[in-house]
Amino acid sequence: MAFVPFSLFTRLVLFSLLLNPTSTFNPKLLNVSKLQSSTSWSPAGATWYGSPTGAGSDRGACGYGTAVDKAPFSSMVSARGPSLFNSGKGFGACYQVKCTANQACSRNPVTVVITDECPGGPCVAESVHFDLSGAAFGAMAISGQEDQLRNAGILQIQYTRVQCNYPGVSIAFHVDSGSNSYYFASLIEYEDGDGDVSAVDLKQALDSSTWLSMQQSWGAVWKLNSGSALQAPFSIRLTSAVSGTTVVANNVMLPLHHNVIPAGWQPGQTYRSVINF
Repeated sequence: MAFVPFSLFTRLVLFSLLLNPTSTFNPKLLNVSKLQSSTSWSPAGATWYGSPTGAGSDRGACGYGTAVDKAPFSSMVSARGPSLFNSGKGFGACYQVKCTANQACSRNPVTVVITDECPGGPCVAESVHFDLSGAAFGAMAISGQEDQLRNAGILQIQYTRVQCNYPGVSIAFHVDSGSNSYYFASLIEYEDGDGDVSAVDLKQALDSSTWLSMQQSWGAVWKLNSGSALQAPFSIRLTSAVSGTTVVANNVMLPLHHNVIPAGWQPGQTYRSVINF
């Protein structure tokens, strides 16, 4: 097998660790396999919907509601066509998009989060299609030429999948208002890393080994119907849709405790964790 030398960046990192052997090393901060000299871009079509400077819709298929208008989403969101929809498991995934085919294009990449579904029209006609919010579509333009770009109609763009990054924002579990002792449902948002989940499991306080599989109710809402009363506090385990990584949500106030949903939880409340994939 041929020897492949380390990159200069990797050598510098390893050298710094040798100089500081007592420093804390977090492998998530250095993943050599993800260090790429260039980003791989693929072609797609793009349109926009909603207000010219808005977030598209606050009643999208993911269930995020008016959160799409606020930080960290800040209206930089998109609906996506069936080819990227992944049977509804792709909500929360992050992409970079850019355009070069129009004189108003800045050619600079813009990061968007999938918060809605586009089931028809050009979203079906093209193999890959993004129906961007008006704000996200305009963000691809040269400053001052946003309206000119939005008037271009269907635009040919380039896209690439990227890791989600919400600095200073904890993953949120919004407990559905219809939840009760026998039925628990939660909207899950702000997942760093891969961003989207393929499976969610719940564990009760009195059972240290049994994980109960939750079902995707709709969008980013996952539910569990139980034949008997559920015993809180709850631990919640998430599985990434891309890497298959599995993590257990910690209580943001008690980082060493995995019971992210506390005893005495209430429908309509939001509980947070500091995990990421």
